[in-house]
Amino acid sequence: MSSPGIRRRTITTQAFDTADIDQYLGKPITSSTLREPLANNDIRRWVHAMHYANLLHFDPDYAAASRFGRLVAPQSFPIVADESHGSAPACVGCIPNSHLLFGGDEWWFYGPRIYGGDVVTNERIPFDYVVKETKFAGPTCFQRGDNFYRNQDGDLIAKQRSTSIRYRAEAGGAAVNPEEFEEPVWDEEQLAVLDERKFAWVRMLHDLGHKERWWDDVKVGDQLPERVFGPHSVASFTTEWRAYLVNTWGTINLRKLDLAALGFTAEMAGYENDPDMQRINPHITDGAYYGPSRGHLFPRWARRIGMPRAYGYGASMGAWVTDYLAGWAGEHGMVVHSAANYRGPALAGDITVQTGEVVDKLVDGEGRHLLQVKHKMANQKGTILCTATAEIELPKRAA
Repeated sequence: MSSPGIRRRTITTQAFDTADIDQYLGKPITSSTLREPLANNDIRRWVHAMHYANLLHFDPDYAAASRFGRLVAPQSFPIVADESHGSAPACVGCIPNSHLLFGGDEWWFYGPRIYGGDVVTNERIPFDYVVKETKFAGPTCFQRGDNFYRNQDGDLIAKQRSTSIRYRAEAGGAAVNPEEFEEPVWDEEQLAVLDERKFAWVRMLHDLGHKERWWDDVKVGDQLPERVFGPHSVASFTTEWRAYLVNTWGTINLRKLDLAALGFTAEMAGYENDPDMQRINPHITDGAYYGPSRGHLFPRWARRIGMPRAYGYGASMGAWVTDYLAGWAGEHGMVVHSAANYRGPALAGDITVQTGEVVDKLVDGEGRHLLQVKHKMANQKGTILCTATAEIELPKRAA
């Protein structure tokens, strides 16, 4: 499978060298595979970790009464079957002395859904990259790669085009704002208000139930209901981390990956998800504690890469986008495409607030009745964490 439209922009300086990337573009890279079929409890663990309280994905009686007739995975679920959260094809080639952050995702969904008993595979192909000057870290490489998720019958479930942000290690550490080191503190009254705001979105899911959300009834300018969750914490980030199958020992036939060869600094390389070391000393292969992912849970390491304190996962942020849109659409609707740009992570102590607005109604060339939605994700201060544009298919009433 080829990737059309590949762009190459090699920049080589003493401080920032991307020349090694070119050789990988458009060529499939190795993938890891599941050792056992996906299970219903994998689906339940995922939606629990993603704060997605949709009965369709964890309650067997409710799911049996749905159009699916059984427990079904949410549309955000394919990355659970991947060993790198979808980032691998967007992180190829050596950039010496560099760090990496997840910068965004674009998704296309083709219709097939995932159920317990399925086996999902991922074909991964690096797509393109460009180097830009940024305030955060100076010269920065924005690298993209494609993931093609298929089930055991070969049906294409989804395509994910991920963006990684790769930058000089010393520049990231220099960008940390010490004023953000301390987590905000929420008193009991504030937490009670948050609980009400959080439950309002869950009530929306209950109110819609198994009914259709009709395309005909939605108007341009309609506001999607607010979704709130948090405050985030090391505990909630850890729960998210453990919901990705790869982060439980032995679940995946891991490919061999040399993080140091990609240019990761010594303290951020190590043996994370190394298949050989996992058989010898699995403790040091766990990215929650060692390697590049430990910055999410430990402020000391977060500050090395430019984050002020513990912070959330980019792939989880992508799942929040999909779940928000799909939950509103209901079981008869479907997100067919979304493009999300991550501007900043969810930080420990902050909350996440999702909002959306219908900006267009259309019928595409395939006769699908679509809504275009602009989505924003922000924290309690109004700081934008993510923006996205998505197309959602809804059923149309019979004439």
